[in-house]
Amino acid sequence: MFTIWAGVDIGKEHHHCVALDARGDQGLSRRVGNDEPELLELIQDVLALAGQGEVLWAVDTNHGSAALLIGLLLEHGQPMVYLTGLAVHRASASYRGQGKTDAKDAHVIAEQARMRQGLGLLRPGDEVAVDLRILTGRRLDLVNDRTRQINRLREQLLEIFPALERALSRKGRGLVVLLTCYQTPAAIRRAGVRRLESWLKNRGVKNAYSLAETAFGVAQAQHISLPGEQLAAAMVARIARGVLVLDAEIGELDALIEARFHEHPRAKVIETLPGMGPTRSRVHRGNRLRPGRIRHPGSAGRLRRPGPSPA
Repeated sequence: MFTIWAGVDIGKEHHHCVALDARGDQGLSRRVGNDEPELLELIQDVLALAGQGEVLWAVDTNHGSAALLIGLLLEHGQPMVYLTGLAVHRASASYRGQGKTDAKDAHVIAEQARMRQGLGLLRPGDEVAVDLRILTGRRLDLVNDRTRQINRLREQLLEIFPALERALSRKGRGLVVLLTCYQTPAAIRRAGVRRLESWLKNRGVKNAYSLAETAFGVAQAQHISLPGEQLAAAMVARIARGVLVLDAEIGELDALIEARFHEHPRAKVIETLPGMGPTRSRVHRGNRLRPGRIRHPGSAGRLRRPGPSPA
C-alpha cells in the first residue's frame, strides 16, 4: 500500500521532487541534479520517509532527460506513473498562486498521483524496441535534412536554369546525380545526349537515356548566361552531393532498421496488422515499447508518422 507519493518535475540539468503523505502533507521538497549519485540519494531519502510502506513515483516526462531517473527507479523496483505536461498544466490552475515554479509543478504532480486512480504504471521497453526508437528517430532527422536540402537545391537551380528545376520533381535521384557535374544549359549542350547517358549509366542511374534526353532538350531552349551563374552552379553541385550523402546514410539506416526489427519475436505478427507497412511497423515498435512508455490496457500508443522515403 502506498504511503508516500513523490512527484518529480523533470528538467534537463535538474529535477525537482516533492513527496506527500496520505494526508497531502509535504515531507520533502528538493532540487536535485540529473546525475546518478544525487538521484540515488533522493530515492533513498524518499524511501526512508515511507518506512514500511511503498512509494508511488510520478513524472511529467517519460523519455529524454527523464531516462536516467526512470532507469534508476526501475532498477530499484519502484512503481511509477506518468502525467502528461498538459494534465499538469490544467491541474495547476486549481492550485493557489499564479506563478509557475518547479516546486509547484512537482507538488501538483505528486498531488495528482495521490488523488487520481487508474494511472498506468510505466514499464521499460525491450532492447530491440529501444534500438528501433533510436534508429527511426535518426532516420526521421535525416529525411527532414534531405527535404531541406532538396528545397534549397531547387531554389538555387531556379535562379540559373528554371526549366531543369521543373524537371527535378519528376526525375528523382537521377537528376540529383546529374547536377553533381552538369548544372548549366551550356555544360549540358556541350556534353550531348550520348555522353550524358554514358556518364549517368556509369553511376547507376536508371533510365539514363530518358534523363539525358530531357536535360539536353531543356538546355536547348536556354542560351542566355545569367549573372552569378558559375558560383550558383558550384553551389548546386555542392548541395547535390550533400543530398546523395544523405541518401546513402538513409539507405544504411533502413538496412539496420530492417535487420534489427526482424530480431524481435513479434516482428512477423506486427507486419500483418492492418495499416502496418514495412516502415511504420518498425516505427511503431520503436515508439510503443520505449522506456517509460505507458503499458496498460487503456493506453493505445499513438503512432508517430514516419518520414517519407527518399525519392
